[in-house]
Amino acid sequence: MYISHLWEWQCLCCCINLVPLSPPSLPPSLPPSGIIAKELSSLEQEIQELRASGTTLSSEPEFEMADIMYFCRRGMESIVDDEVTKRFSAQELESWNLLTRSNYNARHISLRLSVLWGLGLFIRYGFLLPLRVTLAASGIGLLVVLTTIVGFLPSGWTYLSEKIHLMSYRICVRSLTAIITYHNSENKPKNGGICVANHTTPIDVIILANDGCYSMVGQIHGGLIGVVQRAMVKSSPHIWFERSEVKDRHLVAKRLSNHVADKTKHPILIFPEGTCINNTSVMMFKKGSFEIGCTVYPVAIKYDPRFGDAFWNSSKFGMVNYLLRMMSSWAVVCSVWYLPPMSREEGEDAVQFANRVKAAIATQGGLVDLLWDGGLKRGKVKNTFKEEQQKLYSKGAKPTNDSTFFTFPLPTLTTPRQS
Repeated sequence: MYISHLWEWQCLCCCINLVPLSPPSLPPSLPPSGIIAKELSSLEQEIQELRASGTTLSSEPEFEMADIMYFCRRGMESIVDDEVTKRFSAQELESWNLLTRSNYNARHISLRLSVLWGLGLFIRYGFLLPLRVTLAASGIGLLVVLTTIVGFLPSGWTYLSEKIHLMSYRICVRSLTAIITYHNSENKPKNGGICVANHTTPIDVIILANDGCYSMVGQIHGGLIGVVQRAMVKSSPHIWFERSEVKDRHLVAKRLSNHVADKTKHPILIFPEGTCINNTSVMMFKKGSFEIGCTVYPVAIKYDPRFGDAFWNSSKFGMVNYLLRMMSSWAVVCSVWYLPPMSREEGEDAVQFANRVKAAIATQGGLVDLLWDGGLKRGKVKNTFKEEQQKLYSKGAKPTNDSTFFTFPLPTLTTPRQS
């Protein structure tokens, strides 16, 4: 009951004043976010507490029944509110933004709210959507036609390809009513480097390309994206591949190395997560792009969900459907931070370098830094993950002289569900 009243209060505040007032303080037992309140403790701490309340620790490796409680509690937490699968669905808003796609029932709270919602519906679908669709069709059409024409010209016409890409991307940005704030432009990616960014939506490409030219690297798609990809590659050295083909991976790595070695070519734009995440976190970066040995330019992208949810749930919406939803939103508001360039340090492997870059992006964008693979969006948890947890526990089963266990941090044990 308390939650329902609090939700109604927040919706009314948002619709009347746009920015809600500070909500009343929550009861101590109610978590500020998420479904349940999780205690931030490590395996080391909990095993010590459980064993301290039971039998005395012996000097020999042993298993105690009390150890089971930690894994039972973590398992129940993961079933109720895990930290992985919720990253593959739309971000929940604290207050309603007058879009039924974020909350269908909120428009029935009061007559005033229903009138505001109806007025917004008329403005978005009657005025903004037709104008935006016209601009988007113009931008995509110009990109496909002009890049195809430039593809038949000699290679010396590269500058013309740059102008066409910039013009087309900026038209597409305006079709979304995108309000973009670029920070630290002195750190913009330069030729011969690789630009890596967190991935929320295909719109990430035009958000970044609106401020400079890039060579794209990504998976081959069908439909509308496939048409654009085939047109772009005719006039610029973009790299498209099929992720399921092992031979493509080796070919892509070789082409990446050759590309960055040529200082006359544009920086490569890569999204190392390999899939779209809902802009609340950054998941595991694939190490391939960090093995090349060139300068990496990290970029953090953060969208404001109050004006429209930019996350693309590809398993639920096709590309055209998604674009129509974006064009019928209020606007696309985002901030882009160009972080200082980073290089691989001596003695640092590709995985460590990727994690260091990912941590910098997460910190700057205010995102949660997760170790989990975004491939869990459609795949099952690998047995190696389970075996790793078992190995970590078995290593700590033997107490040391000072009764200290597990001297390394352990991430929350979570078994993601299928999406």
